[in-house]
Amino acid sequence: MAKNTENLTSGTIKIQYYRSSIGYSQKQKDIVRNLGITKLNQIVSRPDSAATRGIVAKVPHLLRIVE
Repeated sequence: MAKNTENLTSGTIKIQYYRSSIGYSQKQKDIVRNLGITKLNQIVSRPDSAATRGIVAKVPHLLRIVE
């Protein structure tokens, strides 16, 4: 059982919303909102997949991956 728990926790990344999206396009604001982020400096955990990393790569000026 312990191995399965380790795999689940290592399979996530933490994403931080560190810069306001004011002044950026609605599409970029929607990306931040769809990740479940509502407040500045909020950190959320999401599955570590190519899709999630691609979403973060679309707005690197607003989001960062925290280890």
